[in-house]
Amino acid sequence: MEAEARVPGPPLPPPSLGGGGGTEAEPPAGAPGAARGALLAAEVLALDDEEDDLEVFSKDTSLAEVNSFSPSTPISPSSMINQYKFEDEPELRDLFITVDDPESHITAIETFITYRVVTKTSRGEFDSSEYEVRRRYQDFLWLKSKLEEAHPTLIIPPLPEKFIMKGMVERFSDEFIETRRKALHKFLNRIADHPTLTFNEDFKIFLTAQAWELSSHKKQGPGLLSRMGQTVRAVASSVRGGVKNRPEMFTEMNNYMETFSQKINVLDKIAHRIYKEEREYFNEMKEYGPIHTLWSASEEDIADSLKGVASCIDKCCKATEKRMAGLSENLLPILHEYVLYSEILMGVLKRRDQIQGELDSKVDTLANKKTEKDLCLAAWESFLASQTVDLHVEEDSEDRP
Repeated sequence: MEAEARVPGPPLPPPSLGGGGGTEAEPPAGAPGAARGALLAAEVLALDDEEDDLEVFSKDTSLAEVNSFSPSTPISPSSMINQYKFEDEPELRDLFITVDDPESHITAIETFITYRVVTKTSRGEFDSSEYEVRRRYQDFLWLKSKLEEAHPTLIIPPLPEKFIMKGMVERFSDEFIETRRKALHKFLNRIADHPTLTFNEDFKIFLTAQAWELSSHKKQGPGLLSRMGQTVRAVASSVRGGVKNRPEMFTEMNNYMETFSQKINVLDKIAHRIYKEEREYFNEMKEYGPIHTLWSASEEDIADSLKGVASCIDKCCKATEKRMAGLSENLLPILHEYVLYSEILMGVLKRRDQIQGELDSKVDTLANKKTEKDLCLAAWESFLASQTVDLHVEEDSEDRP
């Protein structure tokens, strides 16, 4: 009876019609045991054939349990392999970066913060498996500019701004430093996870070079004249106006990004203004609470009422502080990151237009040169033809008596 509950195997081959005797003929209707035995034998043979393919998966029961919730879905070896690779995907990362340990530096000229950048990797192009360097904000700016220079049409992850909005948080405060540290950590890890940027040579130097080595490498960049040339080309591209042969897809994308950038900037400003007003309201209530408590000590008749007001103010303070924490952690950073990404996308589209403009200019120059060449060639052909006619006329005149 247990055999009857198994999944049916492939259909049995038709009975032989040759003179092979009664052993290969279909059993009579009155012999159910024989039919059941033949069917069971076929099922066992089919299962034996499949066991060779599935044997490798039977040793890992966790894979078989992945799809245990849907018994109606067949589990093939290929689907198991895909599931196995998917589960192991996070372990395929070979570059881990941590930004921590901010440290303040005060000199006669400036005050700045450096951050420790720890890199652990198993890549062959690195000479060591672990590096530890210290970087300041200007070094991160340098890395971003080098990535934009090497990959002008790729979206480079945003960096936090160098300056902060007045009234939001004090510069070099613990809150500001921690917020920036998180942003720098996210910046480097986004680059590390990018399929192209992660193999950039300047990125590798940023992660591995000591401070003096990085400073020396920076000096090897393009000189002043080269940078001025790039600026002149960008200005010339903007003066020429719109790109002549820009695909419609990029025109629509540019229009969409302009509208999106305007709206997201408005939302960002409104959110920051709300946060600023909430902070001012919170600071005022922090002063009113103790005042009512002290007042209750000198007014016995209304002491209970004053204490009740002080308690309400205290609860309002806590609720406002909680709401401010939600704004600063869940809303403001996300909105502002949208602002930064919109600026990056606008920059990428602008650089694409600049490249398109340079291409159009070169195509026009090539077309003009081709036209000049054709005119010149036509002039020479006309001149040679006229010379040939004159030569024939002279020969004819000499041949006459």
